[in-house]
Amino acid sequence: MSKVLIAEEIAEAGLQTLRNAGHEVEVRVGLSRDELLAALPGVHALVIRSATQVTAEALAAAPDLVVVGRAGVGLDNVDVAAATDRGVMVVNAPQSNIVSAAEQTMALLLASARNVPQAHAALKEGRWERSKWTGVELVGKTFGIIGLGRIGALVAERASAFGMHLVGYDPYVNAERAKDLGVELLELDELMARCDFVTIHVARTPETIGLINAERLALAKPSLRVINVARGGIVDEADLAAAIASGTIAGAGLDVFAEEPCTASPLFDLEQVVVTPHLGASTEEAQYKAGVTIGEQVALALAGEFVPHAVNIDAAEVSSVGKPFVPLAQTLGQVFASLVGELPAKVEIEFRGEIGGYENQLAELAFAKGLFRSASPTPVSYVNANDVATALGVEIHTSRTTSSNDYVNVVTIRGGGHALGATLVGLNEAPHLVNLDDHTVDVPLAEHMIVVRNEDLPGMIGYFGSTMGEQGINIHDLHLGHAANGEAAMIVASVGESVSEAVINALRNNPGVHSVRTFSTN
Repeated sequence: MSKVLIAEEIAEAGLQTLRNAGHEVEVRVGLSRDELLAALPGVHALVIRSATQVTAEALAAAPDLVVVGRAGVGLDNVDVAAATDRGVMVVNAPQSNIVSAAEQTMALLLASARNVPQAHAALKEGRWERSKWTGVELVGKTFGIIGLGRIGALVAERASAFGMHLVGYDPYVNAERAKDLGVELLELDELMARCDFVTIHVARTPETIGLINAERLALAKPSLRVINVARGGIVDEADLAAAIASGTIAGAGLDVFAEEPCTASPLFDLEQVVVTPHLGASTEEAQYKAGVTIGEQVALALAGEFVPHAVNIDAAEVSSVGKPFVPLAQTLGQVFASLVGELPAKVEIEFRGEIGGYENQLAELAFAKGLFRSASPTPVSYVNANDVATALGVEIHTSRTTSSNDYVNVVTIRGGGHALGATLVGLNEAPHLVNLDDHTVDVPLAEHMIVVRNEDLPGMIGYFGSTMGEQGINIHDLHLGHAANGEAAMIVASVGESVSEAVINALRNNPGVHSVRTFSTN
């Protein structure tokens, strides 16, 4: 059972998902920085929203941490690089609030265009000010969308219904995709110069902080209104306030701020500015979807399964064919490490058969987890397995082929003069070792296994069996491997317990025995 710390409120359905998976769920909302650090030892999963800062210091305070779950989209409050270095998975719920964020964008767009909150406040205070709050129509206006991802695309769809002319800036979107959205692609400076309204839908990164600044605002028409429901800091708030106050642009609608909570700003003194306290994801539907999604993602991470929304794992979704080979690959990594002793400089993984027709990145990462488990000074996970390989000087190369010989699917590992092959057998998909140093074998992979290289002479199997019996070791499965090149034979057996050095020495007493090696799949 894993311990999950919920540091910010999420939907009860998400909590129940984690409880149903058998995890201990502790809800501690509103922790101070020191209280959070004190609570992290022994925690395997940390669930947050936007307020909790998951820094390198926080990650260091959680040595057992497997996953950080952000119940929302943005990750600017999580040090993803530090998490990756520590092998901690970071997951989010990227589609949970996209509709709510798009609708909040349209709400601020309309409120800014028609001065809705200003007129509302005046009337509530007893002032009938029709002429003061004259607005502008949206139809026919040029609307610039900076960032044409999920939310930007939804905003384009909704703005098109208002009869707006859509232009956009996104260096990662091609002209064909933009055309499908009904958006004319422009460079950012040209977009700023042409638009009556601009909305921002990009992540906050070092490259996007201050993206909309005094220089770009100076390019704008006096009619421009800026809408930001993405992240604070992308728009330089001081520059924006100065541009509005001077009449360089007409106004703004802001849901996010560089520092939050934000209760004082030069922008708040300007009548042309509409503000809300980061409500982009604050709908019942978005909160429910975020909670459920993050509960599911964290449960998958704790179970060692593929996690679709892991932001720091370079692996595509696993096919139904490849999924059962992921744990097999990790076991092969552990066995291969025992087989080779010293890590080789190069390891090759071959996926042969039906599995060879699919991408198998997660199986590759799983193999690396197993291979480096004992060699790495830091815990190895799907997150940092490739980095650990680089640090240890091991190159891992992968090949795939759909041709097969005796088995429908086989995963074969080669490196350091050794080879290891395995497959899954039967309806229960039991893992079987089918190749060991190019000897053909067929024995179920078990927790405790022993390999004896011996002369291909009569009586060797009997000697092995009697010696193991004398030492009180029960043999579960046994296979005699023959090499096609005429080398010594090989006995591969799974046994009921760990094999001691005394047993190994007893086997070596026979002059026909060349070597004895044991390994564990645990």
